[in-house]
Amino acid sequence: MKLTTENMENRQVALVIEVEPGELEKSQKEAYQRLVNKVSVPGFRKGKAPRPVLEQHVGKETLRQEALEHLMPQLYQQAAKAQGIEPIAEPQMEITQTEPVVFKAIVPLKPTVELGDYHDMKVEPEPVEVGNDDIQAAVERIRQRQAVLSPVDRPIQFGDSVTLDIEASADGKTLLNHKGIVYDVEQNSAAPLPGFAENLIGVEKNKEETFTLHIPNDYGAKEFSGKECLCKVAVSEIKEKKLPELSDELAQSVGCDDLTSLREKVAADLEAGAKEESHLKLRQKILDGIIERSSVDYPLILEQREMAYILQDEARRLGYAKVEDYLKSANRTAEEFSKELHPVARKRVINTLILNKVAETEKIEITSSEVDNKIEEMTRNVQDKEKMRQFLALPRVRESIEQSLRTQKTVDRLVQIATGNKEG
Repeated sequence: MKLTTENMENRQVALVIEVEPGELEKSQKEAYQRLVNKVSVPGFRKGKAPRPVLEQHVGKETLRQEALEHLMPQLYQQAAKAQGIEPIAEPQMEITQTEPVVFKAIVPLKPTVELGDYHDMKVEPEPVEVGNDDIQAAVERIRQRQAVLSPVDRPIQFGDSVTLDIEASADGKTLLNHKGIVYDVEQNSAAPLPGFAENLIGVEKNKEETFTLHIPNDYGAKEFSGKECLCKVAVSEIKEKKLPELSDELAQSVGCDDLTSLREKVAADLEAGAKEESHLKLRQKILDGIIERSSVDYPLILEQREMAYILQDEARRLGYAKVEDYLKSANRTAEEFSKELHPVARKRVINTLILNKVAETEKIEITSSEVDNKIEEMTRNVQDKEKMRQFLALPRVRESIEQSLRTQKTVDRLVQIATGNKEG
């Protein structure tokens, strides 16, 4: 074996390996022994056909290919060990020359992270403010949830709740196809598209309506953004919302003594939610700050893996056991989704690498008892606690919980540093 190396971008190295004639011949002899015991050759029992006869039967190229499929990984392993290379995944291998045989193995290497000085970062949490308008809007949402729906025989108006079938397409591709969905007709609603609710006004029950909408440029599915969308709707039911009066009776229906206590509870819930949102923004601001100060270099296979995880999670969330079924239902390819997922995957990879490096630098560890406590918390409100405990005790699941706790503790440590221990 003759070996040369080429450093590549994105933490990859190429091992260019020339196969010695003796190595190839030895591997072909081994390939013959494997094939002769598997292939039926007319006139010979399995395992008894001479090599020239077998080569004539299956073809010399088949024997050569069988030999290389076993030899290339072996030579790659030898080369990587000789160079002290520690790959984080299997290499991409391709034959670049046939006589003599030369192949290239592109090897993904461990990422490198150089942290900037994050100890001098100073970030203030956003002030939390809950005004009367916020409280009133929240109370109004409670009224909306307590509304009584009554069927009406008139065209659709704003505020109605309707049951409809919808078909929407752009450039001949299906964007929406739903039967019997319930839709609240709210003015200026952006769901499912801006202007959809407005086009329902005046539509009568059991009549089909067709209209065209412009898909926003920032629409989630990039292949549809900025295009014209043809919508067909058929309304089967129209219901009018009758809101309850703003009274003590309304407050009591949601577990409060009176209207005053309802407003107090709403104010407390809004403040708690605002504080949580402020804290999440603070954490993200700090993380963005350390990312700006640091540099990372990693093989792109990490992004590819992350995109696969995101797509798999999305498929499961929507009730699909296989990603292929989800893609078929969405009438899209994995490559199309990858274009959208790439920025998210890239950010996740960088966040993870940075936080792992910070955890290493700050010597942040998670004890076994901390994992046990988290598992106990996760099973507290589960009906079949024992079954859940068995699942959470699986090594890969327990490791995932440990990593999640380590990440959380690392971010908390960064918050303490950036806020002078005022947050954490």
